[in-house]
Amino acid sequence: MPLLDPGTFATVLHTGKPARAAQSMDIVEPATGDVLGRVATATVDDLSTAVSALTEGQRSWAAAPPSERAAVLREAGRLLEVNGPELADWFVREAGCTVGKAYFELTISAQALYAAAGLAAEPVGELYPSAAGRMSMSRRVPAGIVGVIAPFNSPLYLALRSIAPALAVGNAVIVKPDPRTAITGGIIIAEALFQAGLPEDVLAVLPGGSDVGAALVGHPRVPIIAFTGSTAAGKAIAAQAAPLLKRLHLELGGNSALVIFDDVDIERAASAGAFGSFMHSGQICMSSSRHLVHASIADAYVEALARHAEALLIANPALNPAAMVGPLIDARQRDSVHSIVTDTVAAGATVITGGSYDGLFYAPTVLANVQPGTPAYDREIFGPVAPVTVFHTFDEAVELANGTEYGLSLGVLTSNIAQGLAFADLAVSGNVHINDQTLVDDVVQPFGGMAGSGNGSRVGSTRYNADAFTEQQWVTVQPEIALYPY
Repeated sequence: MPLLDPGTFATVLHTGKPARAAQSMDIVEPATGDVLGRVATATVDDLSTAVSALTEGQRSWAAAPPSERAAVLREAGRLLEVNGPELADWFVREAGCTVGKAYFELTISAQALYAAAGLAAEPVGELYPSAAGRMSMSRRVPAGIVGVIAPFNSPLYLALRSIAPALAVGNAVIVKPDPRTAITGGIIIAEALFQAGLPEDVLAVLPGGSDVGAALVGHPRVPIIAFTGSTAAGKAIAAQAAPLLKRLHLELGGNSALVIFDDVDIERAASAGAFGSFMHSGQICMSSSRHLVHASIADAYVEALARHAEALLIANPALNPAAMVGPLIDARQRDSVHSIVTDTVAAGATVITGGSYDGLFYAPTVLANVQPGTPAYDREIFGPVAPVTVFHTFDEAVELANGTEYGLSLGVLTSNIAQGLAFADLAVSGNVHINDQTLVDDVVQPFGGMAGSGNGSRVGSTRYNADAFTEQQWVTVQPEIALYPY
């Protein structure tokens, strides 16, 4: 059967067992404003129903053979791959993705499921020396129910990178996708996993508003929250979760620097810089948000970067698959981007190209003469804007790169690898990419941010996924009750 049945959107809500929902909302196509359909939405009461159902289902799922859990995850990955053409169209229309970005997200999401399947077969404990006659061991045990709150910009992958490993080690999962991408960030996940054989009382997908998200964070029987989103929202979640002593995995905003030294091939550097800033219209937390360029090549780099920006086709990807820049997610996001651009220009920056929009299509923009303290330098833009700032020395570049509240990703372009590694040694960043832009991603690396970009949690590799979604339990065993002097 097809992986996605649009006829179910308005009525079915997965709360441990599919049920008809009393509420629904429109799913709007950003490029056109057309309504794609209506999707069932959850309430706080639905969350309570889900927690009760999943509490029971999780015990059976955790007791299932690891090979059974792995088989479900592998089959879900296969379903994403074989249904790629059908699903890619939903990413293009609901999330505003280009065709290339849609297929990339489907591919990396399938890889995340395959990698998590391998996690189910990993060792779960260790033996420790102890007193004679006593066996002492530690073992990983599932935490219970994991709450996943996912964003709109990579709705499938940024949810599955937590869902898949959490399921692999025996947890149940409640997912709250962004309401704007409830299909690609929610319904597709449920359909793939349930068709792959996941029991219905192990996963709940609850599209809903901020009240549902707050209830998920505040529920006493959901011990782990994995959140991807803005730094402000992450701080609010941390404050709410602290009295409950919850474990949080926070992957938050970014203002990532791409540092370009004077020994690079300028055309290649500009190509990398354009990709880093304009991919998915800049709506990626790891986007190259600040281009720090050596003074001796700054003019040439700005000229090349503007040429690359102007060569990008801006169009509705659903109508023109060759489009390289699609729409922003909604008018609020567009207005935020444009406000940052205009306020930065008012502070002395120069628009080299772009700086305008048509509907939700924002032209790839290059800003020169951007100084610290201006909005485009200090803030996460989340739009197709490349601010350029000049540096003169290695130490100044390090100071500028670290001169932000964020610490998510960093790119260093240089023909001197030793110089790049020395820069990495001084960088306050969870991810450093030498001779690449800042959007590098994979499913097997320990990914996360520092400072305002996250709380140091890491997901994405076997070791760190196991740490993220299990508890350590110490167990001792001896053949009979010991004698005590009491």
